[in-house]
Amino acid sequence: MFIGHFGVGLGAKAAAPRVSLGTLFLAAQFLDLLWPTLLMLGIERVQILTAPVQGPPLAFVHYPISHSLLTTLVWAGLFAGIYFAARRYRTGAWVLGLLVLSHWLLDLLVHYPDLPLYPGSALHVGFALWSFPKAELLLELLIFVVGVVFYLRATRASDAIGKWTLWALLLFLVFIQIANSIGSPPPSVSALAWVGQAQWLLVIWGYWVDRHRRPVGKV
Repeated sequence: MFIGHFGVGLGAKAAAPRVSLGTLFLAAQFLDLLWPTLLMLGIERVQILTAPVQGPPLAFVHYPISHSLLTTLVWAGLFAGIYFAARRYRTGAWVLGLLVLSHWLLDLLVHYPDLPLYPGSALHVGFALWSFPKAELLLELLIFVVGVVFYLRATRASDAIGKWTLWALLLFLVFIQIANSIGSPPPSVSALAWVGQAQWLLVIWGYWVDRHRRPVGKV
């Protein structure tokens, strides 16, 4: 699940128009932005699979801090609380907290049973939609398209930058999704972690886009 998370972030602009797209992206992808750092520190572990598999060529061996249900609820509460303390925008805080949680829920749909309920949990869950790659891709694209529609209805470009940087961002997200679907496995865990860290550039891109767009209607 990649482009689907960004689709949810885009769509959330309609519910919280005062929150920047960059912040919405940050919340929707928070777990996957935290995970590469924990990989680099050796706190969480993943294995790269060389044999052909349905879904990503990765075995998520140990990631209870970034991807257990309990810690996700903690991260969601912290994210919402920090945002509310800084901005005093209650609706925005709720939406951001739900976006953090949405990441785990979407992962639950597609992952094989590797998502722990809490650190140390013996039970791992996942509905394994990755076993049906065409259906999984269709779901992600549907979420993304719906999110784009909601974002376009909720904002208007203030200038040419607001128009063209948005469409460039959307096309780039689609390109990454296609590359993830047909590309080769990453050469190493270190390379995977650095690619994961590069997602921060998408968050920055989201801030850039939103600075050149204005909300439509009440904020």
